[in-house]
Amino acid sequence: MTSAIPVGDAYPYLRAASAGIRHHARTLAPRAEKPAAPADRAHLDVLHAHLTALHQLLDQLAETTRPPHPAAGRQLATAHTRLWQATAAVHDAFHLLPVADESGSECHPERLPEGPPVLTICQRHLAAGHVVRRKTTPTDLNTPAPSRITTCAQ
Repeated sequence: MTSAIPVGDAYPYLRAASAGIRHHARTLAPRAEKPAAPADRAHLDVLHAHLTALHQLLDQLAETTRPPHPAAGRQLATAHTRLWQATAAVHDAFHLLPVADESGSECHPERLPEGPPVLTICQRHLAAGHVVRRKTTPTDLNTPAPSRITTCAQ
């Protein structure tokens, strides 16, 4: 897939994050010699961290884009809402997965400075939820995705 927008050195960290996600998706793809493994809590915790960072970025982009370009700002705000729905679903899935048996493990999450991972994901989710509640109504969060307007050549 080629981009019509010149890449240059603009946004190297976003490009690196995207490349990392593509690489991760390829390594998770099932192959004949290695079937795909189901997600675990650590995997969903890292994915949730990525989604909340992306959520914050979309929030900032929507705020700065809306005044000069209202229609584009509204689309970014919609993407912000939909991303929150995905983030909430990943958080819920995290809590539905079984806790790994750590009896033989050397890992002691209670000794981590940020606390056990189960608390870290919840703290992150609550902080992001605070932003969502300030800017989004419950009706917006529960509304299904609108029909997509395509402006690209098919």
